[in-house]
Amino acid sequence: MDIESFFEEMPFADLLGVEVTVADNGHAEGRLEMREDLSWNADRLMAHGGVTFTLADTVGGAALVSLVDQPVPTIDMRIDYLAAGTGALSAEAGVVRCGGDVGVVDVDVYSEDGTLIADARGVYKTG
Repeated sequence: MDIESFFEEMPFADLLGVEVTVADNGHAEGRLEMREDLSWNADRLMAHGGVTFTLADTVGGAALVSLVDQPVPTIDMRIDYLAAGTGALSAEAGVVRCGGDVGVVDVDVYSEDGTLIADARGVYKTG
């Protein structure tokens, strides 16, 4: 499976501009260019929580797909928002467990200046 192409062709991720840049051996990275229509604040470009969540979910899924080579629907994701997301956002994900039916992935999301803005744990169906 061509992981980058699979995620580029995901309609919702494409709508938001989520780009998976690395997906290999249980690790994935991605980015999203902030723009006005993704902001929750009319005066300042600050990522809406749903945008941050979608970036984390997509990059988390890509990390797991890099091991199982098939789509992995999200079962659950828990996210803690730590700071406002400004500028381009990036995410890094690592698989914690890849079992027969379920995989677990940890994801960190960063602002353009390197500030950790969210951390998440995703659970995905693998079988």
